[in-house]
Amino acid sequence: MLFFSLLLSFGLANEIPPITDGEAIHIAVVETVSSKVGAERFTKGRPSTPTSASDSITASYTHTKMSAGQLRMRLRDEFRKGSVSLKTVKTAFTDQLVDKIIPHWYGTPWSWGGHTTVPKQGKIACGYFVSTTLRDMGLNLNRYKLAQKSPIDEAKMISCGAPIDKVKQDTPEEAHEEIDRLTKEGLYFIGFDEGHVGYLLKREGELFLIHSNYLSPVSVCMETLKESRVFKKFDTFYLVPISHNETLLQRWLNDEQVL
Repeated sequence: MLFFSLLLSFGLANEIPPITDGEAIHIAVVETVSSKVGAERFTKGRPSTPTSASDSITASYTHTKMSAGQLRMRLRDEFRKGSVSLKTVKTAFTDQLVDKIIPHWYGTPWSWGGHTTVPKQGKIACGYFVSTTLRDMGLNLNRYKLAQKSPIDEAKMISCGAPIDKVKQDTPEEAHEEIDRLTKEGLYFIGFDEGHVGYLLKREGELFLIHSNYLSPVSVCMETLKESRVFKKFDTFYLVPISHNETLLQRWLNDEQVL
């Protein structure tokens, strides 16, 4: 029982960080590069052949973050002119985060206190995985403050006032059915009671959990929600839309503070 209680606490890294994170970094760039995708069925591009593992990972991820900054500024200008719709912004934001930013992190080891900023270099806890990828996507937030909140408080911050759906069911099958009913195609934040956080992706009608997994493989991964061992250990969940959160996306466009 003690071991199980410890596992539930492992999802959140609540230690005081050794450095101050400061504000989100937003940089423009003149090119877009592809990134490594963790699940082949969703691959949209592949990086060039690395010459030095560490340097290549750092350089590739830096370019991907810069591409996100360029995308944000381009969409901001076009949205203000009325040449693109908010629906286009939603799709572009989701695709950049899910298919470009997040895939760099697949395979990065999990640890309770992990807070690396570079994929596959160091370790990362579940809360830091979410806050770091959102920040690197260009959201103006402090990743330490967000990562150290409880799942429900993290949900409140990311929601920007949007409704938070609470799902509480006796069995994983019932919980999965309810989550499926409440969601549509796109990306969500999902909080697991008091013990874990991650992304919930609904794509082509199927639900996936993207998270820094404290169970096997003990690293950042994407797995079907139905088959996730972490999902099966909880009965209470908090869902917040990301793809369909207009306030959050407008704050992203205008570089307005989220946290």
